[in-house]
Amino acid sequence: MKRAMRRNCLICCVTPTGFLWLAALALAPVLCAQAIPAPQAAAPIAIIPLDSKNPDAAAKVTGALEVSSGKAVIVASGTVTSGSQTTEVVLPHRGVLRVCASTTVKLAADSSVPAGETPGLMMALDHGAVEASFATGRNSDILLTPDFRILIGGPGAAEVKIRLGQHGDTCVDNAGQNAPYVLVTSVFDGGDYRVQPGQRVMFEHGSLREVVDNEKEPCGCPPPLHPGTNEFPVAQSAGLAPLPKPAPNAVSLTSAPPQALEPLVYKSADHAAQPAAEAAPAAAANPPTAKKKPGFFGSIGKFFRRIFGAE
Repeated sequence: MKRAMRRNCLICCVTPTGFLWLAALALAPVLCAQAIPAPQAAAPIAIIPLDSKNPDAAAKVTGALEVSSGKAVIVASGTVTSGSQTTEVVLPHRGVLRVCASTTVKLAADSSVPAGETPGLMMALDHGAVEASFATGRNSDILLTPDFRILIGGPGAAEVKIRLGQHGDTCVDNAGQNAPYVLVTSVFDGGDYRVQPGQRVMFEHGSLREVVDNEKEPCGCPPPLHPGTNEFPVAQSAGLAPLPKPAPNAVSLTSAPPQALEPLVYKSADHAAQPAAEAAPAAAANPPTAKKKPGFFGSIGKFFRRIFGAE
């Protein structure tokens, strides 16, 4: 096609008599450039802000992307990994996709959509949580998990929150006044479950047979903790935030190394009662008392014992 257009451009620059005008020769490149349409650049599917001031909170973006002015632009496909905070991924002309803390999501455009139509967004999630807040179109958006294929169909305005917990527990919240069509299909069993508008469902253990159709806990990003408060770390319990680092060991005030203490052992033999025979030597250790000399009545008594043969 391009070769034919170039040949027509060259023919239009030649007179019927076969002579080439100099002016036509100078205008030939311009006419040919106008005749051949330039290929249009593909529209980006996502724009991610990069926060260089806080490395822990900054998102990491990889894939086919362009980085400029502190933003990463995903053209065809890429991966977004949030840090310690939620990352807002801008979807041009549609809305935002919030990637919760410590969550990795893969993004790609649906290549099966015909040219000229807005492709649906293909998402893949193996842990963590996301919040989809964007307008749905003719082509559905799909989120894949290890156990489910979640279809978000339009038209409508999606306010869908999805969280993957431990043991495959998957929470899906289809909120909003103009809630879209959300269909959850099992990857292994082949069954499906439609999440109605305004419904919050928990699929326990990654199964459509263990469904809590009125889940109480939220499915999206946990609320941020405020410093100086005693709030329960919901993000850490849900696996959406790293555990705090342990405090360093306390430094001893003395430079001397700690001494090992001998274990305390009770020996009953050491506390046994001593027999009476063993106590006699202790009594013999006392000095003997001096004998008193007999008095007058003692001498008389001794005299009578001698007379009557008492001795």
